[in-house]
Amino acid sequence: MRPWEERDRDLFFEINSDPEVMEYFPFRRTREEADAFLDKLLKDQEKGIVFPALELREIGQCVGFCGLHVGDVEPHFPPGTVEIGWRLAKPFWGRGYVTEAALAALDYGFSELDLPEIVSFAVHDNHRSTAVMERIGMKRDAASDFDYVKIPDTHPDLKRHVCYRITARDWRKR
Repeated sequence: MRPWEERDRDLFFEINSDPEVMEYFPFRRTREEADAFLDKLLKDQEKGIVFPALELREIGQCVGFCGLHVGDVEPHFPPGTVEIGWRLAKPFWGRGYVTEAALAALDYGFSELDLPEIVSFAVHDNHRSTAVMERIGMKRDAASDFDYVKIPDTHPDLKRHVCYRITARDWRKR
């Protein structure tokens, strides 16, 4: 995991426009939209916790992102809630990269940032992501499942999100 760099623009566009990668999102980003989003990440990473780029050391190439982010998912989570999330270019799926990086991100969040809890959420049917959440020790909190207000009504199948959590105490007990 590393900060975003200008050289990541092509990959960032690739993952944000790929129909399979973005299957559980109501939109695909155009090149201009992806560049604007990366510009925001480049700016925000100077101020706080944003999803970092995920680079494979062996090839020196960014393959997606995985890590922590201060979410903006009101009213479902209070301001300042830290979430863990990921998005990976399809050629790199199924190799354990997200699980490995997510475990490192949780360790960083609990050991270095002294966070009390980290959350994650995904569309109800996104079994690939929820499987990662379970592999990294997160537990489903069905009482916190929610209909995501930012998802337009034109995509009712993407509204329902499941919530997973892990506390610092549970992380240390692992």
